[in-house]
Amino acid sequence: MIVIDDYNPAWPTEFEDIRRALLEILRPLALRIDHIGSTSVPGLSAKDVIDIQITVEALTPEVRQRLIEAGYEHWEAITQDHVPLGQDDDPKLWAKCFFNQPKGRRPANVHVRINGNPNQQYALLFRDYLRTHPNSARTIQLIKRELVKRHADDLEAYYDIKDPVYDLIWEAALEWSRQTKWQPV
Repeated sequence: MIVIDDYNPAWPTEFEDIRRALLEILRPLALRIDHIGSTSVPGLSAKDVIDIQITVEALTPEVRQRLIEAGYEHWEAITQDHVPLGQDDDPKLWAKCFFNQPKGRRPANVHVRINGNPNQQYALLFRDYLRTHPNSARTIQLIKRELVKRHADDLEAYYDIKDPVYDLIWEAALEWSRQTKWQPV
């Protein structure tokens, strides 16, 4: 069942704890480790799951092996992200590895993506756009709450509706990135 919680000011600190542990596991393979998703946007309601992006040069067996040996659960069926309409749909550009934190730890989704690929940029741009556009963030919050009212028990329906809505925000974020010459922090 999908539950959307009010913003929790502890989420950034919880991310930092996980980030430090991931750095120990992956150093020097991780180029950067970022807090992404709704829990990374101050004030935004979200599922109580920290989303983390690990940026790497390549999706190597060594990256997967290190995370698996550290107890992270690898989801072999998840190999790429949703492609927004109008984007190059070459699967290599949207490739990723997906993990959950080890059992018994704070729930977190760990997305491993290749540096410079559109899916790696998408997560960072989306986060930064919502941080600087509170009305868009509140709109996302409203949409997620309405979706949960209607599809809390249907994960597929939730994402089938949410993804195209996010594509609309993506278009606005891309335009904003061009106007501001945005670079991920």
